[in-house]
Amino acid sequence: MDDQRTLTAISPLDGRYAAKTDSCRELFSEQGLIRRRVFTEVRWLQFLAKRPEITDFPSVSPVVHDWLDRLVTSFGYQEATRIKAIEKTTNHDVKAVEYFIAEQLSEGSELARLRPFVHFGCTSEDINNVAYALILRSARDEHVGPAVRGLLASLRSMVRSTASLPMLSRTHGQAASPTTLGKEIANVVWRLDRQLAALESVPVLAKFNGAVGNFNAHVIAYPDVDWPALSRDFIASLGLEANPFTTQIEPHDWMAEYFDALARINTVLLDACRDLWGYIAIGYFRQRKLANEVGSSTMPHKVNPIDFENAEGNLGISNALLHHFSAKLPVSRWQRDLSDSTVLRNAGVAIAHSLLACQSFAAGLRKLDPDPARMLAELDNNWEVLAEAIQTVLRRTGSSDAYEQLKALTRGQRLTAQDLRTFVSGLDLPRSTKEKLLGLSPGAYTGLAEQLAASLEERLSRRSSGKA
Repeated sequence: MDDQRTLTAISPLDGRYAAKTDSCRELFSEQGLIRRRVFTEVRWLQFLAKRPEITDFPSVSPVVHDWLDRLVTSFGYQEATRIKAIEKTTNHDVKAVEYFIAEQLSEGSELARLRPFVHFGCTSEDINNVAYALILRSARDEHVGPAVRGLLASLRSMVRSTASLPMLSRTHGQAASPTTLGKEIANVVWRLDRQLAALESVPVLAKFNGAVGNFNAHVIAYPDVDWPALSRDFIASLGLEANPFTTQIEPHDWMAEYFDALARINTVLLDACRDLWGYIAIGYFRQRKLANEVGSSTMPHKVNPIDFENAEGNLGISNALLHHFSAKLPVSRWQRDLSDSTVLRNAGVAIAHSLLACQSFAAGLRKLDPDPARMLAELDNNWEVLAEAIQTVLRRTGSSDAYEQLKALTRGQRLTAQDLRTFVSGLDLPRSTKEKLLGLSPGAYTGLAEQLAASLEERLSRRSSGKA
């Protein structure tokens, strides 16, 4: 897009973030939708040409099939512009596609004989629902999936490199039992991988059964054809799954599943954004400085975590739309109303904001370096977190007021190593038990965190093979 159009765009997707959403433009734009409508119409025409039960369909030579293929593969801005010009007369977007294809089938040629079968037996929603199914499948398989897998790869690398790096936990914002950085990042990976699998498992459905889903016109024209089977075969030829029971529209339940699954991916990422932002704020991570970047217009010392903030904002916008889609799209009056049409046109907006968030999240991760010294210093300033271990050992040895003893010593108090050692030294415990407690330190009190982080790859492999 040129600078003027970028600066005057209403949506930041086509303005400020235009360069970052270029890869989505062919798929989610009006031209992208029109192209897939043309694709569906042409493939239906070619499909009918190869069905012997459609007895009146003229023979179609390989040359004509090649010509029809080129009509799809060469489709671009000029063709989309012509369809929009036709739509100004028809005031119907799908009918304009039909008329455009008819224009291409010139009179007095082998092509002209195909014109009566363009859009044969179709309602506009047959074309639209297939077009949107193709768009959403491509969005998932070619854009969202790779973007999320890229984040997973970066996060898994972080898990491996920080599996044993101890850090203080915080529950309710307060110092809590230590963990490792790798284990906390592993939590994100495990969640994100599961939600991506859920999105990828959503079946992409479509219908191609006429005005109200009953093949009414089809049966009148060719009563002996098994239309449900033929429709199913056509939809399968496009790599989609047929929904046998619909009204004029495919009911969009699968879309609700798809959008809900994407929203859950976004929610996991949003949660991770806030945690990473917090870890940056307390110094667990340092951010790599870019030479020409500024963090504040007035405070030159700042290096702001803007990538995670940008990701959080975009994830929120995406989810607001996705939740509306999943609530709205499966609801339609009787056999059809048009309220889903304008909603579906915004599917690309929600997905593009999600993809923007993935880009920002990835950029934020690339700038992060853990600060082990800072983490260890904070652990050393919070010896009171060992109260959990001490009172649990006291319980094991039969103390009935173990919790109360440690509560009296530690609640709301900042203790030193010496404070804890003095307390432990005064306990009536076996020597070996007392020595074990005296040897504890916050940095070594991480339970199985390192082992859990180290087991992530094996667990992911087992999950992907269905054994988890």
